[in-house]
Amino acid sequence: MGRYKRAMSLFTRAFAPFALLALATPIAGRSTPQPSAAPQAVAKAAATQPAAVDTRAWLYEGSDLPHDPAWQFGTLPNGLRFAVRKNSVPPGQVSIRVRVDAGSLEETDSQLGFAHFIEHLSFRGSEYVPDGEAKRVWQRFGAAFGSDTNANTSPTQTLYKLDLPSATEATLDESIKILSGMMEQPVITDASVTAERPVVLAEQREQPAPQVRFVDALNSLFFAGQPLSDRSPIGNIKTLEAATGASVRAYHDRWYRPSRTVVIISGDMDPALFSQLIVKHFGDWQGKGPNPPVDPDFGTPDPTAPVAASIVEPGLPPVVLMGVLRPWHFNNDTALFNQKRMVDTIAAKVISRRLERRARAGASYVQAGVDIDDRSRSANITSVTILPVGDKWEQALKDVRAVIADAQATPPTQTEIDREYADYDAAMKAAVAQATVEASAKQADDFASALDIRETVTAPQFQYDILTKAKAANMFTPAAVFVASKKIFQGVATRAIVNTRTLEPRTTERLAAALKADVSGLAGKRNAQGAVKMSDLPALGKP
Repeated sequence: MGRYKRAMSLFTRAFAPFALLALATPIAGRSTPQPSAAPQAVAKAAATQPAAVDTRAWLYEGSDLPHDPAWQFGTLPNGLRFAVRKNSVPPGQVSIRVRVDAGSLEETDSQLGFAHFIEHLSFRGSEYVPDGEAKRVWQRFGAAFGSDTNANTSPTQTLYKLDLPSATEATLDESIKILSGMMEQPVITDASVTAERPVVLAEQREQPAPQVRFVDALNSLFFAGQPLSDRSPIGNIKTLEAATGASVRAYHDRWYRPSRTVVIISGDMDPALFSQLIVKHFGDWQGKGPNPPVDPDFGTPDPTAPVAASIVEPGLPPVVLMGVLRPWHFNNDTALFNQKRMVDTIAAKVISRRLERRARAGASYVQAGVDIDDRSRSANITSVTILPVGDKWEQALKDVRAVIADAQATPPTQTEIDREYADYDAAMKAAVAQATVEASAKQADDFASALDIRETVTAPQFQYDILTKAKAANMFTPAAVFVASKKIFQGVATRAIVNTRTLEPRTTERLAAALKADVSGLAGKRNAQGAVKMSDLPALGKP
């Protein structure tokens, strides 16, 4: 409990020490309603309850993707949605996630840190448990506090997590009851705020690690003029010290509503029971106030904002992070949309592979890679992470830009594309093979993550089918990947931030100049990759 997420997904796997979130090929979006057959188990649970449950698969509304038959869905009359499934890995465990569609981006300037504060207060005491009792109840049920019971706050959501080992109907019933009270009626008073404030302030004081300071500087640069630029979930000392029961309660009552809440359960019990207990404990929840709130405007990247920034963190390696920013838009979840995204991903992988080969041959950088990411519904970004050799960050940035420029000037070969497709294919095949042993906690977490970035989940086999159908449709050609190589580096703004170990003169100005420098001729001759047969190799000789 008490954790908050720093949005650090701009970092690629090449910069693993800072990478908190790696996203490969998500299945995205949803739009207009589409009726579907009511799953039998959910319909059975709905029939036994006084509240009418809409059992349509709300996650797939407007989508032409195949429904994952393991997930069963429901929507209560009050607007709360749920998704449940049976999963026996590990045996006896039930994983519950309650996702509230509100985080630090929903805060006003006087509420900074309140979303995270409410996370603390909800665990502290609520309608059905006195102060500090919830964690004791779950400990008696076998759940370790901090690992099996936890929560985190990000810019766009607050997620409550409970993994019940050796769950029974009684412990599950009590647990869902407690969670419903935490959402609807946490104890938010002057006394509880005063009691919990030192804990929250301690987190605020302890969190400024080098990585956090780097990400703060990055957000300030990349998202200048947007709320994400200064909306860290931890808040600041001024607003946290000024928090009162009434002011924190105002945030809760505005954003904690059934229509903004999703309950996700994956575990080794009957999904009909999960549905029944959700209806039982969440069905009478009503939001406070006459009108549901409208989502705030998260803004779009400002093309007039500064293009470069620098920071000195001796505890971090020298690094340059460049981003090409585009406005974030909701996209309907169609197979074609996902296939186009796969082409973009292959284009990024081809460029990353070229960068990797240059690094191994002795370039001015140790590692470099390209990634494509949606950030907190605030921007779609193509990011390039560069770890220079020593302090040669200027030359490293120019050399990497030269490889990118070459990719935008000349199409890739089919051999290059086939190699990256083979890696992609192998990864998705592995996901299909591992689906039967996927843990319930991971399934629940992945579902919540998909909701947070407005995406859909579908079975690994269906994801793999989307890839193979794109291959069959001849979508991964040199011409198509060439177009994608250009597209992913087009945007409304290109920005970069550099970290140096020591203070250097005019660092920001030099970085801005390196972003605009002429890099023609720096890419060198592109290595050709050929198909080699055993018969082409020299004879091995006598054994």
